[in-house]
Formats: sequence, C-alpha cells, structure tokens
Amino acid sequence: MKVLERRTYRGPSLYAHFAVMRYTVDLGVLEEWPSAKIPGFVPGLLAAVPSLQEHTCSVGSAGGFVRRLTEDDGTWMGHVFEHVAIELQNIAGARVSFGKTRSAGVPGQYHVVFEYDEERVGEEAATLALDLIHHLLPPELCEVDPPEPGEEPLGPFDYTERIKDLIELAQRRALGPSTASLVKAAEARDIPWLRLNDQSLIQMGHGKYQKRIQATVTSETRHIAVSIASDKEETNQILGDLGLPVPRQRTVRNVEDAVRAAERLGWPVVCKPLDANHGRGVTLNLRTPEDLAVAFEKASEHARTIVIEKYLEGFDHRLLVVNGRLVAAAKRVPGHVVGDGKSTIEQLVAVVNSDPRRGIGHEKVLTRIELDHQAGVLMVKGGVTKDTVLPEGQAFFLRATANLSTGGTAIDVTDIIHPDNREMAVRAARAIGLDVIGVDFITTDISKSYRELGGGICEVNAAPGFRMHVAPTEGKPRDVAGPVIDMLFPPGTPTRIPVAAITGTNGKTTTSRMLAHIFKMTGSTVGLSTTDGVYIDGERTVAGDMTGPVAAQMVLRDPSVDVAVLETARGGLLRAGMGYRNCNVGAVLNVSSDHLGLGGVNTLAQLAEVKRIVVEVARDCAVLNADDPLCLTMADHTEAKRIAYVTQNSRHELVRQHIRSGGLACVLEEGINGHMITLYDGGTHLPLLWTHLIPATLEGRAMHNVQNAMFAAVMAYAMGVKVENVRHGLRTFDTSFFQAPGRLNVFDDHPFKVILDYGHNPAAVRAMADLVGRLKVSGRRIAVITAPGDRRNEDILEIARTAAGAFDHLILKRDDDARGRGPDEVPRLMEAEALAKGLARDAVEVIVDEVSAVDAGLRMARRGDLLVVFGDTISRCWKQVIYFKPENPGEPPAAPPESAPVTDETRDIDSLVQSATVVADERGVRLARKSED
Repeated sequence: MKVLERRTYRGPSLYAHFAVMRYTVDLGVLEEWPSAKIPGFVPGLLAAVPSLQEHTCSVGSAGGFVRRLTEDDGTWMGHVFEHVAIELQNIAGARVSFGKTRSAGVPGQYHVVFEYDEERVGEEAATLALDLIHHLLPPELCEVDPPEPGEEPLGPFDYTERIKDLIELAQRRALGPSTASLVKAAEARDIPWLRLNDQSLIQMGHGKYQKRIQATVTSETRHIAVSIASDKEETNQILGDLGLPVPRQRTVRNVEDAVRAAERLGWPVVCKPLDANHGRGVTLNLRTPEDLAVAFEKASEHARTIVIEKYLEGFDHRLLVVNGRLVAAAKRVPGHVVGDGKSTIEQLVAVVNSDPRRGIGHEKVLTRIELDHQAGVLMVKGGVTKDTVLPEGQAFFLRATANLSTGGTAIDVTDIIHPDNREMAVRAARAIGLDVIGVDFITTDISKSYRELGGGICEVNAAPGFRMHVAPTEGKPRDVAGPVIDMLFPPGTPTRIPVAAITGTNGKTTTSRMLAHIFKMTGSTVGLSTTDGVYIDGERTVAGDMTGPVAAQMVLRDPSVDVAVLETARGGLLRAGMGYRNCNVGAVLNVSSDHLGLGGVNTLAQLAEVKRIVVEVARDCAVLNADDPLCLTMADHTEAKRIAYVTQNSRHELVRQHIRSGGLACVLEEGINGHMITLYDGGTHLPLLWTHLIPATLEGRAMHNVQNAMFAAVMAYAMGVKVENVRHGLRTFDTSFFQAPGRLNVFDDHPFKVILDYGHNPAAVRAMADLVGRLKVSGRRIAVITAPGDRRNEDILEIARTAAGAFDHLILKRDDDARGRGPDEVPRLMEAEALAKGLARDAVEVIVDEVSAVDAGLRMARRGDLLVVFGDTISRCWKQVIYFKPENPGEPPAAPPESAPVTDETRDIDSLVQSATVVADERGVRLARKSED
C-alpha cells in the first residue's frame, strides 16, 4: 500500500467541518486481497490493537468494524488504515472518531480521511498504522517503498516501542491540563480559539476582541504581580505587612548563613529556592544542620538565593482565587505508598503507578511516583530501602512536597473551607494583584479558622495548575476554567468580529474589495485577504495570493481588526480547508468552468460542492446567486439563520416568493433612468442605488460589476451596515489600479482607451465581451489575450471563440508560466480556433511573450480604438500601459469595422469612462510614477 498524496485540512473542507487528514493510497495487489482473505491478518491486527473491537463502523454498534473485517471477504486495506489511524490516536490520548474511505476514481486508489486532534500526532499515527498493516501482511502482499538514496533502511518492526513513542509525542504536543480545561470552557461558550505556538499560548476570540492565555496566565495578568509572586521573600513581606498569616523566613546564599538562619527561626525549617516552582528543590521539616546542608545543595541547583523558612505543621492546601473570588480548594497529599505487610516499597510504587489515572508528567490526572534522589533521601532518613516491606496500613511518604507533578494526590475541600480562610485567600490575591492565583496554605484543618488554629501562607503561585481541581483524586471536580473565561469575556461581551467569506468562479476579488471599502467608509478597521495580499486597514501587509487558510488566520489574529473580509478560493479549500470554523456571512457568486480537471475536480457539480463549503459554515446569512442553478441548490446545505438571494431578473419567481415570505434579497430592477439595485427585507422595499452611479460599473454597462456590487451591498446589509453607508461605499468605490488591481482598470491618457483585466477563464472573458459590446467605440476593438496552460483544451478553445466574436483583432500570447504546455501551445490552439470562428488571417497574430504582446497592442492602437489587455503579471502590464508613448498621437482614428457602424449613440467612450477613471487619470498615474521613481 503506497501513499500517493497527503493533505492536512485545518478547517472546514469537502470532508468535514473540523480538522481532518486525507491520505490518497494505492493498494496495488491488495486490491484483490480484502482483510478476511489474508491468513492471520485479522487476529494479528486485533492482538496488536484490541480496542479496535469497540469500533462501530457502519454497523452502528460496538464490534461493527470487526464484523466488517471478518464477514464475507472482509474489507479493503484503505478502510483498515482509516480505523487503525483513528484508534492509535485514541490510544495516545486524543478523542477522535470520524473517518471515511472512498474511491479516488482510479481502480485500487482510495482517499482515506480521518479526524485528528494534533497535526503531528495524526501524521505519526498514520505512519504507524501503515507500518503495522505492512508488518501483518504476508511478504508477497507487502509492497513498501524502498528507502531513498542515503536513507537508513528500516530496522525490525517493534510495535510496543513505536506506540510508546507515539504516546510520548502526543504528551509533548498536547495542551496541558490547565490550558485544555480553559479551551474546553471557551468552546462551551462558543468562543473561537487559535493555538499560537507549540506550547500553551492560546488566542481566544478574533481580531480586536481577542484575549490570550498561556497556561493560566492571561492577557489580564499584571507583570509586576507575577514578579512579586515569583519572589518568595517579597511575597512573604507584603502579606505579612497586611497582617496575613505567613511563616517567618530569611534569605541566604551559603550553608553557614542557612544554619544561622534556622537557629534564629527555630528548628524545624523549610529550605527552598527563592524563585523556583512545582516544588523543585524544596525540602521540608529539616531538624539538623546536616540535613539542612544536604537540602541547601539540592535547592542551589534551582536558584542562587535560598529561602530558609519556619516549618509549619499541617497539611498543604491549594486555594484557587480567580478575579477576586475563591473558586476551589484542594488538600494536597505528597506521593506515598501504604504497606500491605507483603510487598516491598518498590513493588508498592509499581502498584500505585499501575493506576490508569497516573501517567508521565501531565499526561493524565495523576503523575507516576518515581524512586529518584528525593525519594532516596527520604528513605535514608526513614531508615528504609526500596526493598523494605512496610507493615500493613503504614504509610511512607516518598516526597516531601505535595505537588501533583511529583506524584502527589489531591482531595477537594471547597465545600468545607472556613469563611475566614476563604477571605484570607482573597485578601492575599488582592495584595499580590493577580487575576488568577494559587495560595498555598498550611493548616491542620481547613474547616477551622486560621485565627483559632494557626497555620500560614507558605507561598503564592502565578499560573497555578488546574489539574488538582478539575480532576481531584478524591472529591467533587470543580469548574475552575469557567470563571477565568467569564473574567476575560463577561457574559454578553463580543468575542468574534464579523467575518464575511466570499467565493465563486469570478468576481471574488472585486466583491471582496467592494465590501471592504464599504466597511472602511463606516470607520471600521478592515482585514482583507485577497488574490494579491493581506490588507489591514487598507495597507498591504503581506503580498501574494492570500486566499487560503493561512491568510484568513493572519486576519483573525490581528488585534486591530474589527471586521474580516476573506476571499476564499477553490485552491485553498481543496488544499487545506478554510482555516476557521465559521463565518457570519458566506457568499457564492457563481459557479462556472475554471480549473476543471485539477485537484480531483472534474465537473461543475464537483466544483460547486467545493465552493458550497462557504455557505455550509455560515452562521448568520448565506448569500446565493439565484440566477445560477448550481448556487441556488446550495440553499439546502446551509444552517445559516437566513438566506439572501441575488438576482438580475426582477421576475425571478423563486426570489419573488422569498420576498413575499419576508426574506432578504437583492434585485436589479428596471426603471425609466436605468437599472436600480434594490434590497428587500422583511417585506420592506429599499431602493439602494442606480447602477450608473456606481463608478465600478462604467455607468451601468459592466454588468459583471453590477452583480458584484449587488453581492457586496446585500452582504454589508446582512452584517448590519446601514443602507446609507452601503450606498456611500458603492458610490466611492472605483476600479482604478490602486483600488482593484487587474479588475477592469481603465486608462484613457492615450488617444485610445485601454482596459486591463485579469480575466482568465471563459466566464470572465464572456463578461468582458459583454462589456465591450455595450461600450461606445469609434475605432477597433483589440485584445491581448491568452488562457492559463493548466486549463482544459475545451476551456482554452471557448475563450478563443468568445474573444473572436467580440474583438476585431486578437494578439495571442502566453503567460510567463506555461504550466506544463509547450512554449507556444496555448496561443496556437487559440489561433486555430479564432480563425475557424471567422476572423481574418491578418486579424489574428501570435506574440508569445507577454511584454512584447502588450507592447504590440499599444503600438497598434490608434485614436478611438479600445485595447483590452487580459494580463497575467498585472503590475508589469499596468506600467507598460501608463508609460507608453504613442508614436503618432495626432493620427486620425482608424476606420471602424463594418460590423460596428458609427452612429450618434456610439460616438466614443470618453464620457462613458470619465467618472470611473478620474482617480487613475489624475491621482493614480501620479502615484504610479512616484512609485516607479
């Protein structure tokens, strides 16, 4: 079984609305060998991974997968791989269950999809699953890729050691118990979160509403308070000055001073590092100078300054205070064993560690007890060894401190703590100034007041662990994470910025920019991801095609952003998913032929399924093109609170029914003065704007931009923008190069007109052809055009046919990247089709290089002509256009073609594009030249 491809989806995708991996595998000869036909395979698999017997599979009950393995011929190895990869993650501590295996469209090849919790763990679980399956197969059925040159050959397969490595990897990569409890509490409150590093740094909320945590340190934790809490001497003094109970202490730097301090304080004493944590280097109940000398040496491994403190009799209690309120209290007992009269201490430790609740480090709710140096010191002091048999019922402590991280246990005592002790902990928290604080209090009985019984605060902890409270060894678990989240996000406060996701075959970029502009005109700080970069408040912060999940997370992480507009392209959805769980408003503009035959998407229906993801995860509103049947059917696949339809057909029956039932719609209506964009909502008729007043539509003639404006308008309205602000945004948005590079950029400083556009698929070229047919042109219509090399031949030929029917002269070029085609293959294909369409031989020429082709078009054009450049490298093409110097600027216009006679109504396009190009004419060129300099 060979892996052909691996994809990691970090958000909603074709397969699920959560994180999954997809392995494309080729079974090879195993296609003829399902599980039940392979001798010994199923027993070997169940012996290695017995918990597979709990998998329900399609049967729906435990044991269902085993039935699939054994009944009839069994099941295929791709399906086995899916289940084993899932179960190995569960063994490592993840909680995942989703998976599915489907044919990849080629005999013997399958897409194996399974859920993952942590990416590296998911990858390693898949690798181990494949190795285990191969190990269980007979040699004649096991096809494994040979090692690469220089790569070490694989040694003997040791499943036990490999699963141990996987568990350890999962422990290293997993969120700690405190962080995990906070994430769980955030999810329960529908607060989005992002992991910002490989440790415990978590962002909760999006954009300007975000807060951060690192373990139990929050973005509200004061640095000075952490500094105080980390200094045991300073903490002791501050609390003591307020009359709170604290033991007397001294700080020292050598053993002699330590002994003198102990004698002044009075034996017994505690020796601990000044600024360590987790009980590291702490020794309690020291009664002689010799014991203190040993303890001092141990403490010095963790700090140069050592604290000698009066030892308090009693039990160690952790009092957790969050936002000025005590939320939990736990009695902590050091790691110990209890004799049974038969077993040695070493054997008793093994029994204790066999408790399934105990693991390594913070893997589980309890930590294993180790017979290390500290245990050895205590055994020497107690006159025992690891081979000593303790009498029945006798406890022997192997730790001096009660930290859970060293094997201690915790007993919840929240319900019995005395009110005085509760108030004492709250006062201590306020004195130090921490929002989340662990107060370590020593007393013989927490249910009695410290005023009557004594006791004292031995230290306080910034970033206190939550494990002892959320999963105590004994007693009631406490929700201590919830109060932290409620402190960061009080009920009713926002956690999410509005998010708009926009997809479609054409118009995504222009619509995204229009919507971002509308929001910017309202004073919002907009985060925009689009095909040429990420923009924060109008400034490009990252250049490049940023329409995938990485760009989306850049926007959502930015603390200045208060609304996100995310262009969402097919490629990103297929490669890695959306990168975020939900959007407020999702829009699908259209679905037409583009990129078919790539990424496993071969039909328009499959392409529609990809783009549908955006509306599947929309929370508030799904905006759909009612004039596109493939978009219209997506209404059945969204759980958004409402659906908004966009139509240029004012008589669209379904939309009219939708409007009558109070639905939201944007309709293009005909009037005496032209076309009016109109909103309908809740039975209310809201005329918005005449299309000829929107600069981006070139006086209403660019119908594709009319549609883009309609989508931007209804999305903004659905996101709470007032109608007047929507109107103002559309009236001030134009398609100058500096506002929408490569999207209908008009330049008319030459005697002829130039339009630069990035149209690169049949639908985009049809839209431009429609516009060219509506423009008043006194001269020729010339196009510099190509098609991307990775498109299907039929798409390339359709582009050529459309262009041949709309333009008088074609200059056929090639993109810089041929994308697997020959040097002139694409333009030659288009040339043959254009000639077959009826263009004259001298009206079609091939100039392969884009720079040369654009230059030829500019030199060919004469007064009154219209030159449309379908550019690939947009900035370079625009510079060619604006810096071109016509050789004969005074030359009269060329004779118009017979097919387009000059009339009073089609005299020229000067007045037509004036309003749309004033920025490019007066401001844009000046800025471009300044930039070039």
